[in-house]
Amino acid sequence: MRVDDSGAPEGSVTAARWRWSCPSPSPQPVTHGHAVLGLALSGRARVEQHCEWRLEPGQVLLVPAGQPHRTLEAADSELYGVGFCVSCFASEENACLLEPFQRVRRGASPVVALPSERQSHFELLCRELERVSARRGRGALTAQRSLLTLILDEIAQASPIAGEGLGECLTADCLRLIEQRCLGPFSLGELAASVGRSPAHVTTLLRRQTGRSAHQWIVVGRMAEARRRLLHSDELVEVIAERVGYQDPTSFIRMFRKHHAGLTPAAWRSARL
Repeated sequence: MRVDDSGAPEGSVTAARWRWSCPSPSPQPVTHGHAVLGLALSGRARVEQHCEWRLEPGQVLLVPAGQPHRTLEAADSELYGVGFCVSCFASEENACLLEPFQRVRRGASPVVALPSERQSHFELLCRELERVSARRGRGALTAQRSLLTLILDEIAQASPIAGEGLGECLTADCLRLIEQRCLGPFSLGELAASVGRSPAHVTTLLRRQTGRSAHQWIVVGRMAEARRRLLHSDELVEVIAERVGYQDPTSFIRMFRKHHAGLTPAAWRSARL
């Protein structure tokens, strides 16, 4: 299992149009710390996610955060890809929009076919999100979240109702709870108690299934939200530390430097202004 952070978005949302070429299967599955969706625009592709799936133009591939996947084949393919931090977006109001990703975690098909009459609109939303994602500031952040909401609503409307027999998945439950609660004082012990397992069991399970431990997933969510606030607000580093679950700013700065090539939050922010 390889954990791939090379394409992790700096902010909470990113979008880009890109060509997808893979003449032979990728050597091993990878996982991302962010959720990904990709609208197929042209060509053909085969992916492995639970099992093998074909992706054709007009279909959207859903890859939840932590979901092992790999490309088996991609020829003459072009995608509009969107990546986003789930913990930055998760709330009681939009939980239903994230349900298609939860169903994929429980074994549902990761390929959603958009109605033909909605495909051009979906592409337009992705294109607009790409444009807005290049901006900075609170206005840009609001626009990003609004466009992402519309995109996820299109997917929710096109997704089939969850079929019987998917059942519950402990890995999916753990990741869902982390996404919902990682920005508060949330520990491995609390996570384990919530799913009725021991901390050791949860740690081993997540590391085996996703390539990351529970603690690492909590940090992934917190760092993503920290980057979002550094980019789109003028909040002090001490305030951001508290908002992403760290009571001690020093601990936050130490963790941020560990995950951002030794840069402090202030230095990281200054480099992007």
